Amino acid sequence: MSFIPHTAFVLAAGLGMRMRPLTLETPKPLLKVGGETMLDQVLDRLVEAGVKRAVVNAHYKAEQIEAHIKTHNNLQIVLSKEEVLLDTGGGIKNALPHLGNDPIFAINSDLPWRDGAVPALKRLANAFNPDAMDCLLLLMPLEKALGFKGAKGDFFMDAPNIEISGRITRKDTQPPRPYVFISAQVIKPGLFNGITETIFSNNIIWDAAEAKGRLYGLVHDGTCFHVGTPEDLAEANRRLADNTGW
Repeated sequence: MSFIPHTAFVLAAGLGMRMRPLTLETPKPLLKVGGETMLDQVLDRLVEAGVKRAVVNAHYKAEQIEAHIKTHNNLQIVLSKEEVLLDTGGGIKNALPHLGNDPIFAINSDLPWRDGAVPALKRLANAFNPDAMDCLLLLMPLEKALGFKGAKGDFFMDAPNIEISGRITRKDTQPPRPYVFISAQVIKPGLFNGITETIFSNNIIWDAAEAKGRLYGLVHDGTCFHVGTPEDLAEANRRLADNTGW
């Protein structure tokens, strides 16, 4: 496949409670990893992948997110402000008028990764097959995912091959599961049209796709660091500063 999503949805609305006190004054997506805000890292990768338009949601300290995205002039950016937090799925549903009908990238702005030989978003786009898939998630082997201390994993994969995508499952399985979701996915906006709830998680969409055998994953060939706490952020930056790497 050579399809490249022309639109992306970037999740930047969360409260960042676990990152306090750092997030008392600054929303988590504007905290810096490797000298660059996590939000900028996402937007830069979208530009690199050929995306033309990004919809960024905001709730907590939305005025800071709004001011920050105005500094980007190489990508059309639309702000989707949420008066109340709508969760991951509700945020996308709320932004549907801006997203169009074609598959989009949806990316969390608070879990940075480093690419392998080929940028992860290009790998996702190349692996996405709309005839077989509703969602294609970027996954990391749990044992290689930094910052996931104590996590039990999210998914099993039918064909765990780093070069290809495989169908993923979790229903009726017991943890530990070998793969965790790390921020990025390709997803069809039309999946959200039938959801009556206003506030809901993407898990609703993923569960429905899994039930139809249309939920797939792609193993990331680079590295990642889940910066869930101030200590995680300090460690992620320390590793980058002294070239330890992730």
